[in-house]
Amino acid sequence: MTAERPTNYRTADFDYQLPPELIAQTPLPDRAASRLLIVRRSRETLEDGVFRGLVDLIPPGDLLVINTSRVRHARFLGRRASGAPAEVLLIHPASDDCWIALGRPGSALRPGKGVELSPDVTLEVVSILTDGNRLVRFVGATAQEAIDRFGSLPLPPYIARTPTAADAARYQTVYAEREGSVAAPTAGLHFTAEILSALRDRGIGVGRLDLEIGPGTFKPVDVEDLTRHKMHPESYEIPEALAGQIARVRAGGCAVWAVGTTVVRALESSAVLGVVRAGRGETQLMITPGYPFAVVDHVITNFHLPRSTLLMLVSAFAGVDRTRAAYAHAIAEQYRFYSYGDAMVVV
Repeated sequence: MTAERPTNYRTADFDYQLPPELIAQTPLPDRAASRLLIVRRSRETLEDGVFRGLVDLIPPGDLLVINTSRVRHARFLGRRASGAPAEVLLIHPASDDCWIALGRPGSALRPGKGVELSPDVTLEVVSILTDGNRLVRFVGATAQEAIDRFGSLPLPPYIARTPTAADAARYQTVYAEREGSVAAPTAGLHFTAEILSALRDRGIGVGRLDLEIGPGTFKPVDVEDLTRHKMHPESYEIPEALAGQIARVRAGGCAVWAVGTTVVRALESSAVLGVVRAGRGETQLMITPGYPFAVVDHVITNFHLPRSTLLMLVSAFAGVDRTRAAYAHAIAEQYRFYSYGDAMVVV
């Protein structure tokens, strides 16, 4: 695929104004009933559809790649010794039964301080890392016991409510497997078992990878020079089966469809001379206009936050002007935005 020519884009070029009422606060009753904005790079017109119609857009022989990461119930609310509230978000395990975590208020969560979750269980701050994250450990319970007893689903900060029992199912994809993410791969939230079955019946392959989504997915870029933004590392695993599927699809002249920006980053990070390598890895890949895509041919995605690396990735793939037009159209047509919102496919 030909990338857009590099230019000196700045973060302000990826800003836009969104009416707050378009930020979806709850999921639709039917996952596949979400709207789907079809963006064709071969033409200027945009098409409005419904997500379940995606099946008819993908030719037989092509490969759809999904991220099977499951969201961990990693948010903990407790109290400090003073009685004041505190919040801890687990990011991923570290050594010696410790975890890398975010904490609020950061000024109060110093080494040796704790967050009481119950009279018998405390989250203790061991140290502050160079990036500002905390190293924490549970006292009075194992991490899994504490997650099962006190952990809650970390809904995105723009969803202004507490999680409900319904979110436990709807803020996971129907194909989620191993826990590890602090956010859902939201493009996958629209898929149902029926859609996956219809894809296979049509002769479309479905490949799986795992990328652990970190809290950086919600972090806006706060510098204007894109080269100065530091991406948070995220772990991924490319199975041998997926690497083989991609090789066969490529050899047959068919295309790779990525479900979400996480899949794009994992596949592009794993590729050497356009060949996807199986195995574990860690990516800090920031994709901006001018990036030469080596693996992904089409992208299914949600609508992303202004000034975010996710919006920059979509702009790199679809083209900056075309992405701006698509977002302006979605706002004018009152699409639902962000995690529980509608979808867009770039073909």
